[in-house]
Parts: sequence; C-alpha cells; structure tokens
Amino acid sequence: MVVVIFFSSCKDKEYTIPLPKTGLNNDCIKRSLGPNIVGMNIEFTYAMALPNATGKLVSSQVEATIGGAAGTYLENKSYYTNGSGVDIGIVVGNPSVTTSTKTEVTFSKDTCASTLRYFYYIPEEARGKSVSFTFSAKSSDGESVSYTMGPYVISKMDMKLDMVLSDNNNSYLSIADMAVYNSATAVANADKIDLVYLYRAITGITFLHSLVSPANTEYLPGVTLPAGVTKSTKVSKAWALRDFNLARLQYGIYIDDLDFDVINLKDAPNYAINTKAEAGVWVETADGKYRAYVYVNKVDNTAKTMTVSIKRLQVK
Repeated sequence: MVVVIFFSSCKDKEYTIPLPKTGLNNDCIKRSLGPNIVGMNIEFTYAMALPNATGKLVSSQVEATIGGAAGTYLENKSYYTNGSGVDIGIVVGNPSVTTSTKTEVTFSKDTCASTLRYFYYIPEEARGKSVSFTFSAKSSDGESVSYTMGPYVISKMDMKLDMVLSDNNNSYLSIADMAVYNSATAVANADKIDLVYLYRAITGITFLHSLVSPANTEYLPGVTLPAGVTKSTKVSKAWALRDFNLARLQYGIYIDDLDFDVINLKDAPNYAINTKAEAGVWVETADGKYRAYVYVNKVDNTAKTMTVSIKRLQVK
C-alpha cells in the first residue's frame, strides 16, 4: 500500500492550457533606473487590453500624487519590439493632456490592446519626498481598471552636466553654485569658490590635470588667485567610479543620497593632482555644507581643459 501511494503521489499532473483572462486587464513596469533626481524623468510602460469581441480602448490616464513639471506626458503611441529588437511606435491616440496631477490620452484608433509610455518630469516640489502613480484605462463596454506604482523616493541631491574648466581662464569651480567662474567673475563669488583647475606639465612630477583648494598655494604654481578666494576644500580621488547619470556610459553604477551621507572625508587632503578621464573626486566644502562627486568626463592636454559633471548633496 505504501509503495502504491508513493508512486501515485509522484505522478505528474496533466498540463492544461491556461484560460485567457476575461474583461479589461492592465499591467505596468518602471523602465528608468537609478536615483530619481529633480529635473530628470521617471519612465513607465503601461499595458492594457481586453478581448476584441468585448470592446475597444477608450482612454488611458495617469495620476501622480505630486504633479509633474512641464514636460510630463503620456505617449500617444503604442510600442512593440520587432525581430531586430527595435521598439516601433504606432500612433493610437491624441497627444496627452495634463491637468494638475492627471495626464490622459484619448484613443483615436480602433484598438483593444495598447502599451503606452509615461514620462514623469520630476518637479522641484517633489525633492526629498515620495511620489506614487495610479495608471488607469477605460474601455467602450464601460469597464475600467487601475494599477498603482510606488511610492518612489525623490532624491535631495542636485546634478549638473558637462561643465568645461580651462587653465588660466574658466578655472574656478563652485560646488555651492555648481558653476564655473573665470578670474574676473570669481572675485564677486569669492566665498563660493571651492576648487581651482590647472594643467601643468612639470618635469619629474605627474601633475597634469588637477583640482586644488585655493588654500593650498603650494600646488597652484603660477596661479594668482582672485581676492578673497582662500577656501580649503577636502578632496579625495576615486578611480573607476563611473556614475551612469554623470558618465552616460554603459556602466550601471549610481551614486545616491546615501553615498554622500556615509562617505568619510575627515582626513582627506585639499588637492587632487593628475586626475584622469572616467575617474573623479569626492569633495566636501570648507564649511561642511555640501558634499559632491565630481566626475571627469574628458581631459584635453592640448587645450588644457577638463569637462566635469557633478552630483551634489547639501548635508548641513
């Protein structure tokens, strides 16, 4: 009896084809990765469908708990991926209309299935808060469905891309302003200058492209600082930290708010010489108010320039 029961319990169940869902159905995925930064998009894909014999899609809507900034929209194209892996969009509705927190597309094509993309342009109002999204669809037979995504935390940090520093010209970098100044404009912003960029080819020393605190005049050969530019900023080199938002390369690495909270720059020096492209430096301002990661996108020995992109968080 035991043997019979054992073999009976191990017998595979017969496979049956699952029945298709009836009525209007929907699903959603978040496409964008990394921290959600003010001024950038959070991207979603929203799919909805019902049996062809039942009815057609009438409208699709997204409502955010915090209204998106200008540039927030719901695509009026339905996407599919062809055999070569390329996304193909087909117009299925009128351009989306955004009113306060709601963005809606009204379908203009006779279709019972669609996949729309939603781009939420993160507003300043959402900084440091959480935002959720309710996706919904309606069909011609009177049915409606909804799908909630989130909440998603919006980063407190700021970001600025592709600032060009040049030796003996636009060589003064402000973390507070996330801006580059020349010797004339630096005078009016002396209390905000954190680093000086310079390029030097010195025999016996690998100096080249460097970021140095104004206070460290020993590492500023040939530089006459503007009046009042005297800060001592902590700087720590970081190799191969290619943040995706700053580098825009294939590496899936993201610096988030937490990284600025936990980084310890207490014993960091106040200079970084021989900085390289695709590397960077962690920075803490003299007053301890800001921490930043300065990524080096490009250096040019002939032009004596450095292109940098910055993520920055106010920690005090």
